Parts: sequence; C-alpha cells; structure tokens
Amino acid sequence: MKLTIANQALDPVKAQVKALPVSTTGTLRSLEQPPFGGRAQTRFGRRSLNQHSPTAPLSEAQAVLAKPTPRLPPRTWSRLGLVVLWLFTIVPFGLAMLTALRAPRMHVLLDYWHVLAKITDDDGGLLVSQVFTYHLEQPFVLPSLLFWADAAWFGGDNRILTVLTVLLMAGIVLFLRSMLPSTFSPATKAVLTGGFSWLLLSSHAAELWLQSTNGISWVPAVFFCTLAIACAHRGHLWAAIVGAAFGCLSFGAALPIWLVLALIFWLRKESRILVFTPAAIGIVVAGVWLLTKPSGQQSSASKAFDPDGRLSVVAAAVGGLWSANLAIVAVIAGAATLAALSLLVGTTLTNRIGDAQPSTVPAGWIGIATYAIALAGMLALGRTTDQVPGGNVGLISRYAIIAALATSALLTLAAMHRPQWPLRYVATIVITVSLVTHAIGGAKADEVRRSYAPLNLAAIALRVDAPSVLGSLNIQRGASSAARALGAYPFNDSFTLGCHGPELGDQLNSATVTDLPSKQTANGTFGAISTPSPTGDTLVTGWATINGTPPDCILISDTTGTIIGGGITGLPASVTPGSAAPDGGAWQAVAPPDTTITTVLAVQGGKLYRLQPAR
Repeated sequence: MKLTIANQALDPVKAQVKALPVSTTGTLRSLEQPPFGGRAQTRFGRRSLNQHSPTAPLSEAQAVLAKPTPRLPPRTWSRLGLVVLWLFTIVPFGLAMLTALRAPRMHVLLDYWHVLAKITDDDGGLLVSQVFTYHLEQPFVLPSLLFWADAAWFGGDNRILTVLTVLLMAGIVLFLRSMLPSTFSPATKAVLTGGFSWLLLSSHAAELWLQSTNGISWVPAVFFCTLAIACAHRGHLWAAIVGAAFGCLSFGAALPIWLVLALIFWLRKESRILVFTPAAIGIVVAGVWLLTKPSGQQSSASKAFDPDGRLSVVAAAVGGLWSANLAIVAVIAGAATLAALSLLVGTTLTNRIGDAQPSTVPAGWIGIATYAIALAGMLALGRTTDQVPGGNVGLISRYAIIAALATSALLTLAAMHRPQWPLRYVATIVITVSLVTHAIGGAKADEVRRSYAPLNLAAIALRVDAPSVLGSLNIQRGASSAARALGAYPFNDSFTLGCHGPELGDQLNSATVTDLPSKQTANGTFGAISTPSPTGDTLVTGWATINGTPPDCILISDTTGTIIGGGITGLPASVTPGSAAPDGGAWQAVAPPDTTITTVLAVQGGKLYRLQPAR
C-alpha cells in the first residue's frame, strides 16, 4: 500500500524526467547548453533530480521546485555565440578598412613613382616590356599593372589600392578558414577565424593600408601563395600551380611557394608526379631568377656574413606581433613560436612516416608555417640592416604579415593536436593572443603615421614642380609628365592645399591678414618660420598653433600677393629640430624654383595669420 502511494506521488516527477531531451547514448541533457561548450547543469546542480530516494514521496513544494526553469533552447544559445564570434571577426576588418579609407590621397613613397616612371611614357602610355622587368631585384608584374591602372583609371588615388589591400588580406583570412578540419565544430572554426582576422589585420601591419605602395608590393604575392596552399591542402595540383604562378608574378615573396607545395603533396601521400611537379617548377623558377636578376643588393642591406644578426631577423620577423619597437622581445617571442611549431610539426612528420591517413595530416597548416619561416629567412638574407627603428628589420610594420601567418599556424596546429581541450580554453587563448598583439601594435601604427606625415608635402611639391624638394622626399620627378598626362593626383581637379578656400594662383587680400605672435600666448596662439631666408624650391619649415590647434594649411605668396606655394601642418616637432615647435604643431611648405617668397601665412577657419622669422 505504501509503495503504491509513493509511486503515485512520483508520477509528476517521472513525467518531467521523461519530457527532458535524451541524447543518442540515452543520457539526459540539460535544457541549457552554453554557447562555448561549457558543461550543462540543471538549476540545482548534478543531483537536483536524483537527490531524493526513489521510494520517498515528494511533497508538493518539492515537486514544484524540481521542475526545470524555462531557458533558451540549445540552438538559440549556439546561434547567439556564433553571432558574437563573427562580430569579433569583423571588427579588425572594419578598423583596417576605416584606416584605408581615411589614408592620404597622395602616393608618397618612392617605389610607386619609380615604377610609374619606368612603365609609362611621357604621354601616360603603358610600356609593356618594362612591366616584366625587375624591381628591387624581384618580379613586379602585377603590382606594376595595378599602379598604372590606379593612375590611369582612378586618378592616382592611394586609397583605391589601400582598400584593395585590405580586401586581399580578408581573402587570406578566408583561405585559412577553408583549411580548418571538418572535425572542428562551427564555434571552434569561428573562434580560429576570428584569430586569423585579428592577427592578419593587426595594427602592427598598418603600413600596408596607410600607403598602398607597401600593401600592393607584398600582399598580392602572399594572397596567391595562400590560395595555392589552400588548393594543395585539398589535393588540387593545377589550381595550386596557377595560384603560385600569379604569386611569382607579384613579388619575390612567392619564390619559396613551389617547395612548400611539394611538401604539402608529400605529406598528403600523393603520387610522385604531384610531389615532383611543383618541386621541379620551383627549381626552374629559382634558376631563371638567379640568372636574370640584376647584380648587387638593396643599398641599405648588409653584405656582411653576420649569422647572428640574420638569425635575430628571422626570430624577430616570426615574433614581430609581440613587440612594437624592442627587438629583444620580438626575438624571444619568435624563438618560442618556432620551438612550438617544431614540436607540433615534428609530431605530424612522425605520423606521416607511420601509417597515418592523409586526411588526418594537417598538410596545409604545415605549409603555412613553412612558408612563413621561409619568408623570414628571405628577409634575413636580403634585407638585414641595423639602419631601421629598433635596429632589426623584422620589426618593420609591413613584415608583420610573416608573424601573423606563423602565429595562425601555431594556434591551429595546437587546436588540432589537442582536440580534448574544451572550446572555452581555445577561445580564451585565441582571443587573448588576438587582443594583446593588436594592442601592442598600436604604438607601431602611431609611429608609421608620424613618419609618413611629412611626406604628404610631395603633392604640393609635384604641383609646383620643385625638383630639390622632391629629391629630399625621394619622389621621382620623372614620373610627373606621365602622371600629368594621365590626370593622376595631384594633377587633377581633386588637388587642394587644404585651406578650404584659397588655392594656388589666387590673389590674397593683405587687409585681412593678422600678425601671429612668435612667443606662446595664454590661448596657445603663436608661430614662426624656422628656415632662415626661405627661397623657392627649398623646404620651408616652422611651427604654428592657433587657439591650441594646428592651422588648416600654410600659404606662400610673392610680392604681388599671389599664392605660389603651400604647405602641410600638424607635423611632429622632429621636422623642425632645435626650435620651439610643440609636438603636432610643426609645418613644412614649398614654393616653385626661382621665385621670391614674400609672405608665409597660416590659415585657420578662413582667417589669415602672417608668420615671422623665429628670433
């Protein structure tokens, strides 16, 4: 009788238990499934449904409390987690794209103007034969065509190519994602994809999308090489060969890709034809390059044997994401990365020699790691110099892509070799690495902006045709005829001095000019000319702040009051050494050759302020 009463009392509880979802193994699942793979528990812990004896009756209050609290179904939690992870992935792309869109319109680096002068005639026509010549001892076909297309079709706008650079980097992220194993859950793939995005679009690499000369020189080659590796990872020989060929037409950074492809096919246990074909092509390509490349080295590169210095460049390039300007930190981080990769790759090679199935070998990821290390080695052999900030060329912003590839490979290989790690562990590691390295790179990005800021004077120097100033800015004047014929910036209607009014050739009204004090005032309004006796075709420098902020622009006029030159403002104090210039308050200006500079004016909000020589 007592047993019957007890069973009747438990009937509501049994009904609740039967209503719970059951897994394929017959165990109960909680209604709550955390989005990052945490252990699901009921409201009262693991024993909330079995803490009472099966023969003991439940009171009405206990039966009510034993009912599960309504929660979001598992799919809702899973979808929410994936949305958050994809938003995390998009953030660095958005930041890089914003930087690219806000970059200067002007191409300010020597390489762009040197290449444009080489591949065009004075009428702006493309010299096809010159496209296939070397630049910096390396093939440069695709970047040359992109430079010409930008000048001919898009008005020579630097921002067109900076945006293209960011899109190519996003493509590399997608290629890396395509190589993630199918055994990974969607959440794991999303976490690692976010890591790839933050590492490749890191603030360390801001140089690539601030001035497209850097980005278009490097990124297309890496883009096509990553595409080739992704194709080889799936056993597609001819697609991989096409990608590698386009990479070799882009830059010398693609030269090692052929041996990387051979390694991938060997790891996949493909036929000998698939292994030896890319290896043979690579030997032929390297031989042709060695026989046809110009003699000599890059002027700033060291010719000394220097194995220690070159080894430090390799390590710094691989660990460059962990330091903004301290080489020793980057070297230590790079050494740790190389050591970890060696352990993971060594385990894979051991399995390959054994009986591992090709599908279980992370061939593509070993290819990515090998390619990154090969790039670091090429950098050490061809670009080692101490004449750079930090004393180690591996810390230069554009080479951060090497460390990004190596670190991406390390994170992925670690996740593949430790499948027992809970997703929350993988997510914590990847997100921490992503955010910390991005934060460290902020200082490097700021330094790049500061170093490029004075070069923006090149637009005005080209427009007024000041050869001496162009020479000091390392701008090839020979390209100006072609740029003018093509209507490329600054030889088009989009050129401006930035004064929001007065432009070259306009007449000034001297009655509206106010003298600017040379000594600092209480409201932060002062300025002066630091260049003694400024003349045409010389770099005129000084400083000015008006109400504590830099002026909009600088104007130079002649004896008739005609604007004959101009300048840029908001520069670091280092451009006027030994002066009283506040940081961010310096300026530089230029006027045409054989002209007399009568007045130098600072302009802000349409008001004109006359600058006097510093005393």
